[in-house]
Amino acid sequence: MTEKIVELSEAEASAGDKPHIRLPLRHSPKLLQVIDRVNADDELYALWLAQNVNAVDRLGMSDHGPVHMNIVANIALRLTRLLHDENVEFSLVKNYGETFGFTYNDVEVVVVLASLMHDVGMSIHRMDHEQYSLFVAQPILKRLLEGIYESGAATIVRSEVLHAIISHRAGGKPFTVEAGIVRVGDALDMSQGRSRIPFHAGNVNIHSVSAAAIDKVEISHGEERPIRIRIVMNNSAGIYQVDELMKDKLRGSGIEKYVEVEATVTGETEKKLVTIVKI
Repeated sequence: MTEKIVELSEAEASAGDKPHIRLPLRHSPKLLQVIDRVNADDELYALWLAQNVNAVDRLGMSDHGPVHMNIVANIALRLTRLLHDENVEFSLVKNYGETFGFTYNDVEVVVVLASLMHDVGMSIHRMDHEQYSLFVAQPILKRLLEGIYESGAATIVRSEVLHAIISHRAGGKPFTVEAGIVRVGDALDMSQGRSRIPFHAGNVNIHSVSAAAIDKVEISHGEERPIRIRIVMNNSAGIYQVDELMKDKLRGSGIEKYVEVEATVTGETEKKLVTIVKI
């Protein structure tokens, strides 16, 4: 079943508007309830704004705000469902299903929450933000899960989310399939929209230029593996995103055996991205 990633509009992403997280939720009552709470949580939204101010305004980096959160959550959910279609066993169910009655629907809750909170530590600082994200996310996760899960089950879900958060860092070694999904999902937000703010503002660096070189990322069922990722570039500068960022996140994620990747440059001539760079 093909699902389109649900994107936020430019109007929703603009200053002064509060965008809502949009996901193809199917029939998952727990995930529906969680997302309703996420969209009503002013503290979490303020953290997304703060992490984006640090990333974009103060460091000249690519988007790390609510648009990035929405995209990563959509991508990670898509990866999760493709693996589920191929009967891949998820760690939450394997390790805790018998004790707490977890099913695949609970896997989606873990993946989505980790995707939405993986960068909240950037509201404090870019350096070691993955570690800061752990204690920033902890009380919010408690609040979001209250009443949806019993105490013991909520503790396990929270622990699995926090593990996925810390594992998305460089050199992070995911112990779970869910954490590997979040790690790869974060890396796959690499298309032009990722560099929208710094590149359009004239901040020319390898991150903004390489992201501007990527037209789209397609995620579908693979021919030989459960997941096929096709990266379409208008300029070979996009190789930086693929080789230095995405490949690094995929390698060691624990889900690389389920993924096939293809990157292509379209058109007879490459798009000219930069006229002149002065150093």
